Amino acid sequence: MKLMGAKVLFLTNAAGGLNYDFSPGDFMMITDHIMNFVPSPLIGPNIDRLGPRFPDMSEVYKKDLQEIIRNTAKDLGIRLQEGVYIQLTGPNFETPQEVKMCRILGADGMSTAAEAVAANHMGMKVCGISCISNLGCGMTDQPLSHEEVQETADRVAVQFKKLITAAIVHIYKAMQESGA
Repeated sequence: MKLMGAKVLFLTNAAGGLNYDFSPGDFMMITDHIMNFVPSPLIGPNIDRLGPRFPDMSEVYKKDLQEIIRNTAKDLGIRLQEGVYIQLTGPNFETPQEVKMCRILGADGMSTAAEAVAANHMGMKVCGISCISNLGCGMTDQPLSHEEVQETADRVAVQFKKLITAAIVHIYKAMQESGA
């Protein structure tokens, strides 16, 4: 996408939540991630024209984009959680002990991070919002199912689309104003 001219990677998904303060259907803005459980997308020979061998990872999810998303949600009256993602291999649901480990490490949600590393490597601005589709295994008495994930995503789809669309419009305007 970067090679085709994209300047921003806006990640979206439906994913399991690890924070007891979150509920299925909440939206969580990604503020950082933990990704040491899967191979880095940067392993192998570096392609210098794409980015440096060792890219800075101190602000993968850009604070200016986070502020735009935060303000957009507020203007739309949409509740927005904030949290840290952890990338696991999947595609299975995690066990109760794996969920407990992720929570101990400080993660609030599980999914997308490798894409953010690759985009950051190429100098793209990265932001993301996840729909918390369910709480992780062992956090409730209810067994996990893909049907629950799909039901939650369907229930909040209109509101999610509204938030994402408005945030993209605001990000585009901000980039136009800054000359980026």
